[in-house]
Amino acid sequence: MPIVPVEVLAASAGVPPERVIKLDGNENPYGCSPRVQRALAGYPYFHVYPDPDQRELRKAIAGYVNVAPECITPGAGSDEIIDLILRLFLDTGDKVINCVPTFGMYNFNTGVCGGKVVVVPRNEDYEVDVPAVKAAIDRRTKVLFVASPNNPSGNITRPDDLRELVETGILVVVDEAYAEFSGVSVVPWVARYENVIVLRTFSKWAGLAGLRVGYGVLPAGIAAHIMKIKPPYNVNTAAQIAALESLADIEYLRGRVQAIVDERPRLYRLLRSIAFLEPLPSDANFILCRVLGGRAKQVCDALAKQGIFIRYFDTPLLRDFIRISVGKPEHTDALTEALKKLG
Repeated sequence: MPIVPVEVLAASAGVPPERVIKLDGNENPYGCSPRVQRALAGYPYFHVYPDPDQRELRKAIAGYVNVAPECITPGAGSDEIIDLILRLFLDTGDKVINCVPTFGMYNFNTGVCGGKVVVVPRNEDYEVDVPAVKAAIDRRTKVLFVASPNNPSGNITRPDDLRELVETGILVVVDEAYAEFSGVSVVPWVARYENVIVLRTFSKWAGLAGLRVGYGVLPAGIAAHIMKIKPPYNVNTAAQIAALESLADIEYLRGRVQAIVDERPRLYRLLRSIAFLEPLPSDANFILCRVLGGRAKQVCDALAKQGIFIRYFDTPLLRDFIRISVGKPEHTDALTEALKKLG
């Protein structure tokens, strides 16, 4: 389900946009680096096409994650890299293993690319069921997606579990969209294994969700093929500038990330104090909660009327769950006060 803009949310709640508390999209409530805004305002060449090879950006990202530039492929969000990987590796009818519940684009893009999704549910703790995944692999299996931290459950995948999956030989795509909030990454594995790809994004930690810029860290040979099949100007000029300025202002942004990480346990404790909620521990910038009494939709709707927006789930594995992004301290305060009134 796509995220709705602030203006639409404000109109639906009958409140001014500045009063909206948006905790539904796992966005960074602090926004982007001030350097991004200044650089975009002063850039004189928006009438010129962007660099199709993203040379400066690839070099800067490579420095950030400590790999060679030829191992980096930027995209219009990591969503585009997911699509490009599947276009490259799938023939019609090939299989992709999807460990649900997880990010919906793995399923969506597999269908678009003519593949067949093989669903392997996670266990009751939302960990990847490694024996079940291994049992599901056959000669048509080409790709396994593992989000770590997982969206929407927020837990990381244990390195030993990941290593066992990598050793099966199929391509393992580790989606680290929230890695900056967990401090855990397997990017160094790309140099050791030919069948590991890591996805990252600037949407969350750097506050650039609206500019759509992400990247893959890939073995150099795979990256070269992805660069050949991607649209030439897939990352626009504004997004490239914003990502470069973000990496140039890394200490500022790390401070914003730390503010979110520091607020996360406070939000968790306050959610635990709400009688009808059971929050799950999280290593990301959001917290998944079970809502007791079959009230998840009612809670979501009641908060929306007050201009507080969270994510509601009603799928078989997430029935009566809500997901709440970690906001600023004042957002936590307003949310918990509103929840207390719902009794």
